[in-house]
Amino acid sequence: MTITDTQIGHNRRVTSPSITYAVNAPVVNRPNSVAVGTIVWLGSEVMFFAGLFAIYFTLRSTSPDLWLFETEKHGFGFALVNTLILVSSSVTCQFGVFAAERLQSRSTGWKPSQWGMVEWFFLTYALGAIFVSGQVFEYATLVSEGVSLTSNAYGSAFYLTTGFHGIHVTAGLIAFLLVIGRAFAVKNFGHKEATSAIVVSYYWHFVDVVWIGLFLVIYVLK
Repeated sequence: MTITDTQIGHNRRVTSPSITYAVNAPVVNRPNSVAVGTIVWLGSEVMFFAGLFAIYFTLRSTSPDLWLFETEKHGFGFALVNTLILVSSSVTCQFGVFAAERLQSRSTGWKPSQWGMVEWFFLTYALGAIFVSGQVFEYATLVSEGVSLTSNAYGSAFYLTTGFHGIHVTAGLIAFLLVIGRAFAVKNFGHKEATSAIVVSYYWHFVDVVWIGLFLVIYVLK
């Protein structure tokens, strides 16, 4: 605190305090609200898929002979390759996130090490689209063999679990296109755009993990 003299009137002087505060406010690093909201929403998605798994196991416990017969119609090799394609898309997605975190939206060269978020996300989109196409092909094959949504308990369980997952993958593909489009729309790729890429990667990794669980339950644990 410092004291200054102030002239009042002719000969009278009065002192008034001039207070100077040096406020050193601590910097609070709050988590990003968009990222937190996405994680909370994915928590609800976990419960949704947990319900689908519960339906699958319940129907399977009531019809073990039916499961033994119907699962033989699946092509394990085809499903394994399709699974590896989806899992590899998680890797390419994460490389896109790394590029977004360093605020590099596009490539600076033709080498993959010089790619930006856009190139990695385009590759991720292509791998995801191949996975969905493979799933549609498998559906067509099973329907031709008499396994449909209404054919029996196995058909209902199979198409409900894998179908809802396929819808989630398709939604993820749309999200990738939106993020890529936003990168082209803005003049300067900043932290907001990077956050969008990061939260989409959360979702994509989630659907990949769910599919790994479905693959093990449906194709491995017959």
